[in-house]
Amino acid sequence: MISVTKLLCDTEHYGDSLRYSQGARDQVHGASAGYGPVVVWNVTRTCNLNCIHCYSNSESKTYEGELDTREALRFIDHLAEFKVPVILFSGGEPLLRKDLQTLISYAKNKGIRPTISTNGTLLSPELVASLKKLGIGYIGVSLDGIGENNDRFRGREGAFKAALAGIRNCREIDQRVGLRFTINKHNYCELDAIFDLVEKEGIPRVCFYHLVYSGRGSKMIDEDVTREEARRALDVIMERTLDFHRRGIPKEILTVDNHSDGIYIYLKLKEKDPERAQQVLKLLRLNGGNRSGIAISAVDWYGNVHPDQFTQNHTLGNVREGKFGDIWTDTSQPILAGLKNRKPLLKGRCARCRWLDVCNGNFRARAEAVTGDFWESDPACYLTDEEIGG
Repeated sequence: MISVTKLLCDTEHYGDSLRYSQGARDQVHGASAGYGPVVVWNVTRTCNLNCIHCYSNSESKTYEGELDTREALRFIDHLAEFKVPVILFSGGEPLLRKDLQTLISYAKNKGIRPTISTNGTLLSPELVASLKKLGIGYIGVSLDGIGENNDRFRGREGAFKAALAGIRNCREIDQRVGLRFTINKHNYCELDAIFDLVEKEGIPRVCFYHLVYSGRGSKMIDEDVTREEARRALDVIMERTLDFHRRGIPKEILTVDNHSDGIYIYLKLKEKDPERAQQVLKLLRLNGGNRSGIAISAVDWYGNVHPDQFTQNHTLGNVREGKFGDIWTDTSQPILAGLKNRKPLLKGRCARCRWLDVCNGNFRARAEAVTGDFWESDPACYLTDEEIGG
């Protein structure tokens, strides 16, 4: 995760203390010194929508064998024991899980910051009030376009309108909320419209995700943006972030799942503001790039542990059979061991890139989806051969 706001404007937000703290890049099993990883917990596979890029292949049906309440509470105990700082309750659609509020309350009382990733269509005023009372730290609502474009991605007419109503319900009672937007060739031209929406609705945070080819998203490889389109998208994101800052409008703008972004920002700043560029490079080096298998983990509805939520084809263990911390530190698992020290294993452009210390090989799931080799170069890196020094 790249904080565009932090890099360009030097502002401070909650997650920056995990992303850019001294020694964070040197951690092997956690987000920063003294902590375990941020855990994306797919608490259910069931969903009320049918998104075309869904990494979990979720449908509107009941899936047997999901962790029950007793197993889920024991799992939270083990996360607290391992000092996990944040749980991101995800799905499927997490709001469909009947005991979700029990799990949120339990995590909060155990000292773990609970957050939610949702499609937003179920965020009624009553539910939002309940979540706020429980102390939910943040609600991320996925929108992948404006109006009908979003509905096409979400597989349901009216999804945009319902999600926007959910966001407004959060804003009405000052529940912290933000947007999640997955960039692809069908919607990258709507970035300015998304920024306009963020300003109009008073939404304080937006995360721009790069497409990862997993689940149903594995069928969208040809629908990803080109390298030139990715660069133009980042130009828009940078300019609109700076525009908010110049006008004194506080927003947190982030990009996710492509560490080329940080290097691109640095290279752009180097041309116009060399002094700030050096500060950005220091922050990027503190962060250390992609840290799937280190600072980010995922656990699915069956209790299977994965390096991240997009790499569910690689299972590291199951929390029904052992403690999360024991699974996360067991380097007898080749993929996990490799991720914790991946630089010697990387191939192609990644292996010879001069920015490897600030990118760490970018996203392995995309490399494997396209080449069949987990350690090959990430095809979504949009930096030129000249820029990577190859």
